[in-house]
Amino acid sequence: MSNGHTRTLSRRNFCLCCVASATFAGGWLSPRQVFAQAQGIVDMIRDDAARAPINVHSLRGGISVLEGSGGNIGVLAGPDGKLLVDAGITASRPRILDVLASLGEQPVRRLINTHWHFDHADGNAWLNAEGAAILAHENTRKHLLGAQRVDDWDFDFPPSPLSATPSEVMSDSQSLDFGGQTLFLQHHPAAHTDGDISVTFSQANVIHAGDIYWNGIYPFIDHSTGGGINGMIAGADAILSRADDDTIIIPGHGQPVSNRSELLSYRDMLVAIRDAVRSLKSQGKMLGEIIAEKPTSAFDAKWGQFVIGPDFFVKLVHEGV
Repeated sequence: MSNGHTRTLSRRNFCLCCVASATFAGGWLSPRQVFAQAQGIVDMIRDDAARAPINVHSLRGGISVLEGSGGNIGVLAGPDGKLLVDAGITASRPRILDVLASLGEQPVRRLINTHWHFDHADGNAWLNAEGAAILAHENTRKHLLGAQRVDDWDFDFPPSPLSATPSEVMSDSQSLDFGGQTLFLQHHPAAHTDGDISVTFSQANVIHAGDIYWNGIYPFIDHSTGGGINGMIAGADAILSRADDDTIIIPGHGQPVSNRSELLSYRDMLVAIRDAVRSLKSQGKMLGEIIAEKPTSAFDAKWGQFVIGPDFFVKLVHEGV
C-alpha cells in the first residue's frame, strides 16, 4: 500500500484509525469500500503489535516515549511510581512490561487516556490489573462503556469491560501532582474526538498532544464521536499557547519527539486546507468537485504520503466546514 512511495505500515504510524480510513491506490473510497478492503483490520493490528518491538525515546524529567504499540505512549517514572499517557494495544503487553521494567522498579500507578480509540486504550484492562488507576475525559468513558460505531470505518466497537474504563473522569481541565511533576490536563472539545485531552508535564516542559497532533501525516478526524477540523485547529492553538521553543511535544502518531515549530507548521497546514475547502464548499461545489480542485496540493508532498491520503483528508475536512 502506498501514496506516492512505499512506506511501512507498522510501529510508528500503524494504527486502526489510520488504516481503516485509508486511501487505497491513491484515491478516496467510500466507507463500505474501505471496510471491504480492511476486513480483519483489528486482528491485523493485534498481530503486528504482538511482534513489533517497542522503541524507547528518553526525554527529560523521568519522561520517555514508547513507540510501537498503536499511538505513542508517554511514561513518567518517578518516586510515586509510573504514570502512563495512553495504553497502546494489548498484544504489546510483554514488550511494554519489559520496557517499563528497564525504566525502573516502580509499579504502574496511573494511566491517562488522551481519548477512547482502540490504538490508545486497548491496553487499559491489563494496565488496570497491574495497578493503574485510569483517568480520562468523561466523554472517553462514555464511549468506552457503550457500543460505539465509527461511520468512516463502517465499524462497530463493543462495550469495554469495566476494568478497561476510567474510574476517574474530568470535564474541562485538571491538575495533578505525580512523580515530581505537576501535570496539567486540558480538554480540547470537538477535535479528533469529543474527548481529547493533552497532558502538560510542567517542570519538564513536555506536552503529550494525543491525536490532536499527527507529526508529518494528515490526521484522521472522527466525526462519529464528535470530532471536527475546527476543533483540531483550536486544540493545536491551545497546545501552542502552552509551549515555548524548548518544549518537547509528543504527537499521537508520527515521529514521536517533536517541538513547537513542527506543531505550528502542522497547525498552519490544517488552517490552509480548512479555509480552501470551506471556500469551495461555499461556492456550492459538491465533494467530488472539491476533491478535483486538489485543495491540499501544496501540502501533499510533506503530509499526504501515508494512508490518510489527500482525497480522504479533503472528505474529512469537508464534513466539518
